[in-house]
Parts: sequence; C-alpha cells; structure tokens
Amino acid sequence: MLLELAQWLAEDIRFFNVFNYITLRAVLATLTALGIGLFFGPMVIRKLTALKIGQAVRTDGPQTHLIKSGTPTMGGALILISMGVATLLWADLTNRFVWVVILVTFGFGWIGWVDDYRKVVYRDPKGMSSKEKYFWQSLIGLIASVYLAFAVSAPDNAKVWDLFIEWSRSGFSLYLPPKADLIVPFFKHVAYPLGVFGFIFLAYFVIVGTSNAVNLTDGLDGLAIMPTVLVGAALGLFAYVIGRADYSKYLLFPHIPGASELLVFCAAMAGAGLAFLWFNAYPAQVFMGDVGALALGGALGTVAVIARQEIVLFIMGGVFVAETVSVMVQVGYFKYTKKKYGEGKRILLMAPLHHHFEESGWKETQVVVRFWIITMMLVLVGLSTLKLR
Repeated sequence: MLLELAQWLAEDIRFFNVFNYITLRAVLATLTALGIGLFFGPMVIRKLTALKIGQAVRTDGPQTHLIKSGTPTMGGALILISMGVATLLWADLTNRFVWVVILVTFGFGWIGWVDDYRKVVYRDPKGMSSKEKYFWQSLIGLIASVYLAFAVSAPDNAKVWDLFIEWSRSGFSLYLPPKADLIVPFFKHVAYPLGVFGFIFLAYFVIVGTSNAVNLTDGLDGLAIMPTVLVGAALGLFAYVIGRADYSKYLLFPHIPGASELLVFCAAMAGAGLAFLWFNAYPAQVFMGDVGALALGGALGTVAVIARQEIVLFIMGGVFVAETVSVMVQVGYFKYTKKKYGEGKRILLMAPLHHHFEESGWKETQVVVRFWIITMMLVLVGLSTLKLR
C-alpha cells in the first residue's frame, strides 16, 4: 500500500525510490508490527479480561499450571492484526506469494479462532474436535499446496494456469522444473525431483504439520513465540536469497521470482511476535491460543515451501519437531502397551516434551529459555546451509 504511494511520489521526488528496497521495507515492517503490538497490547488484554475470555487449563496437565486458569487467551489475534497491517502497509501487494502466505496464515487463524471460542464459551479445554480441525486444516493446506506446485514453477500467475492446463493435458504426467525439486542442504547438487503429486504431498505435510507442531509447543509462557520469531526471520533470509537472481546463482539455489518479497512478511511476523512476547513472557498476561499458534505454524510452513527449504525448516524448527514426536511416541506407546498388556505405559513423565522436563524438576522459565537456546543454535545451523554447500 505505502509502496505504491512511494512509487507514485518517486516520479517527482527521487528520495522515495529508497522504498523500492525490500530490506528497508522489511525493517519498517518489523518496527510497524512491533509498534502496533506494543501499543494495542494492553488494550487487547483489558478487553479480553473484561469479556472473561480466560484460558481453561487442562486438568490432566501439570498441577502448577492450574493457577493460570482464567488468564486471557486468544492473544494470537493481536499477532495476526499487527503482522497483517504491517504486511499490507509495506509489502508489494501485487506479489502472488505474499497473498498466498497471508491467506494461509489467516485461514489457519480462523480455525484457531473457532477452536478458542468454543473453549472459552463452553469452558472445554478440548475445543474443536480433532477431526473437524484437521479437516479444515487439510482443506486450506491442500488448496495452497496445489497452487504452489505450479506457482513455484512458473514466473507469474498467467503461466501458473498455463502450466496447470499443460499438466492436465499430459495425463497428469508432466514433470516440474528443477526449481521445484526437494533441496538437500549441505550438498551442492543434490536435489530430488518430486513431480506434481510429490510436491503437493510434501507441501501439504509441511504446512499442516508445522501448524500443528507450533500448536503443540505452545504450552508454556513464551515457549512457542520466540522459536517462531527466530525460525521465521531465518526463512525470510532464505526467501530473499531465492528471489534474487544474483544471490541465488552465487549460492547455488534455484531462482524463484517474487519470493524475496516474503522477507517483508517474515519481518512483520518477527516484529509482531516480539511485541506479543512482551506480554507473554513469564508470568504471562495473555496466552496466544490456537488462533495464533495454528496461524504462525501455517505461515512458517508456507514460506518454507516457497523458499524450497523444507528440510532446513525441519532442522531449524527442531524444538517443534521434538515436541510433536514426543506426543506421537507417548500416545503410540501407551496404546501399544495397553493393547498388549492391558495397561497403558508411558515413556515420558508427561507429553508434550516441555511438560516432561517440568515434571522432572525443571522450572517453567528454565524449560523456556533452554528451548530458546536450542532453537538459536539450530537456526544458526540452518543458516550455515546458505554457504556450506
């Protein structure tokens, strides 16, 4: 929005040409989202408190969390508003990838909003049924994955439709160009062709999987938001490199025109996340809720797919992966032992993983900060793949 205004003013005043630089607009998007979040945060918290939109704490979780019952939740709406406004102000709104990420983010945010609303109104910690939630996540994820399979391969939307028609006429046997391959980090020329169906499956798995992984991680004050900020900022750098013909050629990445603009979106997400952390740090004044966790996870997954960094996301988001695997292992082992021995047994003291460490004697703040440190190290490993190839 402001980019168009700056471009119009630049016709008479050369100074405004500076706003054509994505890096400047990314910085401004960060500051804008941060400012909006810090300014409106107290008002949002007061409003949520007045509406009695308090968190219903799980009775089967750590007993120390029972004191958090009633803390305002659905604070993720503040994140979405901050990053949404900042993106609309500073991003190039003619960019197709920006709109894909925005639609996926707010689509998953809508699912989370409904889930949180049911938790608040009916005082049910379970909220939306898992089947219903998964259906809507799958629908949005599948639509985005189908579009991205051709959008990543084509230079513009007109070519996207042409490529789709060509694929249909080929009997669904058309191969995608190399830029749509699965890139293996740390190797110069190792990439695996996915094909259309392979790309769609992988993109769907990454988008929906990351959304749920962030949601599972969001169980302690500040635990999910800081890794999201760190991973999102790193993915923004990858998108910037992928979208630049010169940088991508030098660093041996495929060039995807338009991907650089996602740096502005990721910067806005980082600013909004830091503003939210101001109020979500221990002891939290507000919780993110599913409206924030599902949306942010979907955003990370979508950016990773566009930037062709699915494996790097797996590395940098190691905390999200560990949390998800801990739940899968715990539930799977419990069901297996219950079927075999008649009594379910557990591997961890409690799942997700952060609760296991709490039950082991770690304080909540220790778990959170240590998980942050692990994420910082993993993000640095991920960023090293930019050059170590």
